[in-house]
Amino acid sequence: MTIRLFNTLKREVEEFKPVGGNSVNLYTCGPTVYDSAHIGNLRSYIFADVLRRALRYNGYKVNWVMNITDVDDKTIKRTVDKYGPKATPKELREYTDKYFEEFKNDLKAVNIPTDSENITFIRVSDKIEEIKNFIKELMKSEYAYKTDDGVYFSIEKYQKKFGDYGNLVGPDFLKGKKVGARVKVDEYEKEDLSDFALWKKRDESDGNIFWEDEELGDGRPGWHIECSVINKIAFDGAPTDIHTGGVDLIFPHHTNEIAQSQPLYRPFVRHWAHCEHLLVDGKKMAKSEGNFYTLKDLEKEIPNAGIVFRYLALLTNYRKQMNFTINAFHAAESGLEHLSEKRFDESHPNIPDESYEKTFLDDLNNDLNTAEAMRTLWQLVGYKNTGSRADKMAYALGIEFLAADEEVEIPLKVKELADEREKYRRNEQFIEADRLRKEIDALGFISEDTSEGPVLKPKK
Repeated sequence: MTIRLFNTLKREVEEFKPVGGNSVNLYTCGPTVYDSAHIGNLRSYIFADVLRRALRYNGYKVNWVMNITDVDDKTIKRTVDKYGPKATPKELREYTDKYFEEFKNDLKAVNIPTDSENITFIRVSDKIEEIKNFIKELMKSEYAYKTDDGVYFSIEKYQKKFGDYGNLVGPDFLKGKKVGARVKVDEYEKEDLSDFALWKKRDESDGNIFWEDEELGDGRPGWHIECSVINKIAFDGAPTDIHTGGVDLIFPHHTNEIAQSQPLYRPFVRHWAHCEHLLVDGKKMAKSEGNFYTLKDLEKEIPNAGIVFRYLALLTNYRKQMNFTINAFHAAESGLEHLSEKRFDESHPNIPDESYEKTFLDDLNNDLNTAEAMRTLWQLVGYKNTGSRADKMAYALGIEFLAADEEVEIPLKVKELADEREKYRRNEQFIEADRLRKEIDALGFISEDTSEGPVLKPKK
């Protein structure tokens, strides 16, 4: 079978063909470990993991690498805020260790493996010398130049040679734009197009977080150069077959990765794959909006929040914006519980044919159409003797069937309240129905409305 994936650079779905025979070099832009990851971040990593699983389902050996950004504007600022102006790389490491471990726990919760057999994490702080050498090579070839405050990449020089700067954003990216002088910050908008920092000279705002170098000057790397170097290290200079990340990384991060890598080795990346934004209640997620969620926040709603969130994320194609709501999250829990009940129900009829596995693979290989693949899984678990096949499909999606809850005796008082509430609900007396729902909730139970009447469940 052949996997077809949307290539951001070519703006079309194309057949994926690795050059390494049966082996695929897969790279994912990892987190900046200065704070807890939010659910939008996790959606992007779930997408990358589904891609890894789909490749393996098709028989490929996958070398999956993810960088950990522990040296950048944000991590350094937070470290100096915590430890003070005398903070050193040692304190930076201590500060970021906490969030790296938290991130790995979040990955495990959404069923993304963190063991070395499945993924390799590479921390920027472990590769400073390699980054320095890469920058020096760019300087030798005159694609980078030194200034009073660091080393910068020359977009003008690159454009004269390659002529494709910004093509990842679009073919007309540079139309009407002028390249500015320089930009030192890691993140900036398209309107601020400028030569970007590869190496930032030691600055008092960074405390004592810097690395010595006679040629570059004492300082630390810029954000964009880090991923280029780690790609090269991870795959021994061979091309990256697939590079994944969120759409917010297309510019400037991935655009600059291409520019600073191609002067030293080509092709850099053969296929770019990006996951769309996650919205919350139809809005961009922001703490100021009161709609910002981490996995810990969701665990206050549902104990097994990670696997439920993964199930919910798979119902929307990775190239479409996903709108998260708490109601949808609870509905996903019910859906996964029902799917699990069907998986272990032995009263089903015999399966009529053997086409489900092919249909599932077709769905998965059609630009990771996880929603359709999930539909096929739902159909399969409705038949007898399909357990091993259903488990194989669930594994390819990273879904875990939930263990059945132990039978809980519903108190008579709760049943009576639920019956009374249902009468009010059917008569559209929703204020009274809501009052009784709160009484049921206070007694430790949840009343879920279904077409067949209320279903009572103990609160978890």
